Amino acid sequence: MVLLTLGLAAFLGTHLVPVFPSLRAALARRWGEDRYKIYFSATAGIGLVLIAAGYALAPRGAQLFDPVAAATRLAPFAMSVSFILLAAANMRTHIRRALRHPMLLGVGIWAALHLLASGHMKGCVLFGAFLAYVAIDLVSATVRASAKSFEPLAKHDVIAVAGGGLAALVVMAFHRALIGVPAVPWGL
Repeated sequence: MVLLTLGLAAFLGTHLVPVFPSLRAALARRWGEDRYKIYFSATAGIGLVLIAAGYALAPRGAQLFDPVAAATRLAPFAMSVSFILLAAANMRTHIRRALRHPMLLGVGIWAALHLLASGHMKGCVLFGAFLAYVAIDLVSATVRASAKSFEPLAKHDVIAVAGGGLAALVVMAFHRALIGVPAVPWGL
């Protein structure tokens, strides 16, 4: 559980820096914008690797609550929505303009669904940490009015829906092989 916790601290801690605009500005001034982005990316990347390794190596731990059956039944639909939101987040989509922060909402759906479907200590630590991060960053992004104005393009929505939907199908198909838990009956 130590690797998982260290990975979460590195990955989510790095992603929480923008919540404190004065800290982010100070770091960018001190290191320069390019070096700040390199440090940010490297720390987040190392954190992500530690999260994956830590989750794989950590014991399940105590069952803190019974998994919610509805979460498992809703998973294919909810995860498809999550992947579409993730895809829409970095394109000029109508989805992004309407929702303002589709990446945070997509991660929030992923974390909430997986938290409710697991109930064990390891899952609660991982998915609970991401859910807490989403809540903090969503409030901060809303207060800071960080969403940028842009003119959406319908073709970007089509790409987001098609790409996100396809990515969701691929992840569902290989979820058992990668994670050890079947996401859909037809998965490998």
